Amino acid sequence: MSAYRPQPIAPAVLRQLRDRDDAGRPMNPYRDDEGGSPLRCCLRPSAVGDLIALVSYAPLRRWAAETGAEPGAYDEQGPVFVHAEDCGGPDRDRTGYPWARPGALRAFRRYDRRGHIAGGRMVELTEDADACFDRALAEAFAHPETVQVHVRAVEYGCYHFRVDRP
Repeated sequence: MSAYRPQPIAPAVLRQLRDRDDAGRPMNPYRDDEGGSPLRCCLRPSAVGDLIALVSYAPLRRWAAETGAEPGAYDEQGPVFVHAEDCGGPDRDRTGYPWARPGALRAFRRYDRRGHIAGGRMVELTEDADACFDRALAEAFAHPETVQVHVRAVEYGCYHFRVDRP
């Protein structure tokens, strides 16, 4: 079991995003006809028929509101998929990292206590994708100023999840 725990979007934040997202738009739910959308509420792919929504989310802004950090220009928002209704979050017995498929390119962006980018790295996941995540996160947290790491898909820049310093 890894020392690092991917963080889904918190339930209280999800309730707000399902009302109005971080761009101020109301949620527009739809039935997923294909499945496979990366859901940030439960850190698993959607299933065919799930009621989901694509909402705008500002992860640093939300974290800064809780901690008093001031990310300034690093405060960005982007699209994320969520279940349109409460899904109960991630499976408590889940192990490993979500969306950890060999060959995928992931960006590991380090942030300091102010919410400023403190560095980053791109990783191509190998056959042992979980070990790649563990190594990249250990490297990121070896920098004492790093308080959190955002993992993103390189292809689209999509925010996948946050990992806090253990």
